[in-house]
Amino acid sequence: MIIALRLFCSNFKIFFLAAGLVAGLSGCTTNAATGQQQFTALMSPQQEAQVGADEHSKIMKTYGFLENSENLQAYISRVGADVAANTERTDVQYKFFLLDDPMVNAFALPGGYVYVTRGLLAQANSEAELAAVLGHEIGHVTARHSAERYSRGVVTSLGAMVLSAALDSKAATQALGVGSDLFMKSYSREQENQADELGLRYMTRSYYNPSGMPAFLTALEGNTSLESRINGKGSTGGPDWFSTHPLTADRIRNTIAMARQYPQTGTVERDAYLKMIDGLIYGDSAKQGLVRDNVFYHPKMDFTFSVPQGFSMVNQSAQVVATDKSSGAAIIFDAAGIAQNLDALTYLQQVWMKDDVPAARININGMDAATAGFTGTVNGRAMNIRIVAVKWSANTFFRFQIAIPQNAPATLVEDLKRTTYSLRRMTADEKRNVQPYKIQIVTAGAGDSIDSLARQMPYTAYQEERFRSLNALMPEEAVIVGQKYKIISVR
Repeated sequence: MIIALRLFCSNFKIFFLAAGLVAGLSGCTTNAATGQQQFTALMSPQQEAQVGADEHSKIMKTYGFLENSENLQAYISRVGADVAANTERTDVQYKFFLLDDPMVNAFALPGGYVYVTRGLLAQANSEAELAAVLGHEIGHVTARHSAERYSRGVVTSLGAMVLSAALDSKAATQALGVGSDLFMKSYSREQENQADELGLRYMTRSYYNPSGMPAFLTALEGNTSLESRINGKGSTGGPDWFSTHPLTADRIRNTIAMARQYPQTGTVERDAYLKMIDGLIYGDSAKQGLVRDNVFYHPKMDFTFSVPQGFSMVNQSAQVVATDKSSGAAIIFDAAGIAQNLDALTYLQQVWMKDDVPAARININGMDAATAGFTGTVNGRAMNIRIVAVKWSANTFFRFQIAIPQNAPATLVEDLKRTTYSLRRMTADEKRNVQPYKIQIVTAGAGDSIDSLARQMPYTAYQEERFRSLNALMPEEAVIVGQKYKIISVR
């Protein structure tokens, strides 16, 4: 690996000298954390700090702080500071943030900005697991993986341009451009293993038990598998930790092996951790909208609509998607803002479709609306497409895009039509009673079992599987009297 890195760096230096692109550019530097050479010449530590600061505001604007979470934010910052206290990069001021996002995710920006979502906190089961996640993200920073990816990506792009000019080949540019794009999308296997190794180093230096690392990865793999089963193809509405930190077949085995090289001592802090997350919002929040069976509620924006029974509904960051496996029908709902005050028909024809499609005015619960239909193709299958624009306010339109299989039964067509006409404002009772789910910590009593605890959760399917995944329990494990467990509550 070191030989390959040296050849890689030498090739970059030769390329720059031959192309005359950068004068005096050195090759690789030796990273203090990894002891390996790496090419980071195009992003200095000072630039890393600036990039992190610039991007931080965008991250917080996208996700936002979790309301009333000051104690939990302070807890994460304290654990993160402990783990970061003994890293090799004393030039980095690490900062830790809790994001209001239901996805199980964590990531770091150059310059020491580290983020964890409330979805990840809900999945973890101890302070040692949280320390492992934070240590892994800190490892990406100390190893300067972002600077390495950026520097390589820039050079790859420049190399594509030079090669394309030399060969006068558009294909060469496209081929190399695709390679660069793929390289920048996620961490490599080597970088992931490196961050795992560094994370274990930092968490054990801070006296956390090394078992936290493989325990979290194992639990997360089980949760990801369950979500895939629940959602059919694994669509959970947004990016999760494995989408930016790929799980290879042997990664968990590697972390187990690496963890065994450390003393099996140090704190786990399971009960203390569970106490901290008791009452944490689980899943979507009121400001993101809530899926309850076949109904979508958005208390903050004050609207609701329903989809046909049997449809699977997923609340994504920018849209709500409902699909029916048996028929292939699909519904996409989203909102769009406009600068000028337009009627629904004008908006549909001139703004949304930007084409003079045949459309008709309709009225949906007293709201100005317009609809149009045409044929199209969805996933290679011919469909009848029905679009509906509903004027919600002077500058906001709600939109339905409905894919209806050709030769669909009249009952399905009528059910899909009812979906658009179900859009309305929420009642006072709905606003009062429709609340986000929350994590509740319970202590198993003498008469409790997996089944009895799982049945307390507000789900009609996969109750036991959800309970086991939430608490990282293997199929053969039973609850232990006196031990604390997580359940999902509507309290």
